Amino acid sequence: MTAKVPPSDDLLRERAHRLGLYGLLARWEEFGHLPWIPGLLDCEEEERQRRSLERRIRHARIGAFKPMCDFDWDWPAKVDREQIDDLFTFGFLTEAANVVLVGSNGLGKSMIAQNLAHQALLRGYTVHFTSASAMLNDLAAQESAAALARRLRRYTQPRLLVCDEVGYLAYDVRYADLFFEVVTRRYQSPGHSIVLTTNRAFADWNQVFPNAACVVTLVDRLVHRAEIVQIAGESYRLKEAKERAAQKAQSRARTKKGRTEP
Repeated sequence: MTAKVPPSDDLLRERAHRLGLYGLLARWEEFGHLPWIPGLLDCEEEERQRRSLERRIRHARIGAFKPMCDFDWDWPAKVDREQIDDLFTFGFLTEAANVVLVGSNGLGKSMIAQNLAHQALLRGYTVHFTSASAMLNDLAAQESAAALARRLRRYTQPRLLVCDEVGYLAYDVRYADLFFEVVTRRYQSPGHSIVLTTNRAFADWNQVFPNAACVVTLVDRLVHRAEIVQIAGESYRLKEAKERAAQKAQSRARTKKGRTEP
């Protein structure tokens, strides 16, 4: 069995400097050779990584969600599981490509998007999760050009922006221009990706942003480097609601039967 080679003095100093342990570095000649120093640096690095992850998760605003192990792959009439599984290798982030999840309501698009956001955070990427309406209302509420420029950075700086529920509401030209600005800035920034969920085909986006001249260019920049994921079928939420209603009806029937029996 090969003995573990202790880290060099230079490597330990570099780690201490990266961690900002300047008090330790100032007295390195006194403490640097002690056997507990590598363990101390390990603990400090692990704690900072944990706190960094907690902070990034908090700032990402993903919200509560079900893990992908709970996704019912047998329910949608059309879903490419291999395509979705491949998204979780995050090759699209390496390629600075976008992901567009298209399908009707209640088929798990948001669930997939939330899981992608969470796994990206675990891999060390910066992420921001938002609904389309929340983002556009937030940007439109800024009262000056300077305030808008600052707020745009919230949606353009993270490595991954997840924009949920595009197409559920219609927006005026001002909102269309803001959405176009976000997409364009990310399109022009190397290494930035968008995961977007929508219940509308791109041909229908002129109904989401009616009278907006930028819609064609917006869609073109969004899909230029994009993975399009099509999901089709009936709403899973509606299925669960029907199942719950059936269970309650059976429970009431059993209760009624118990009351009437002698």
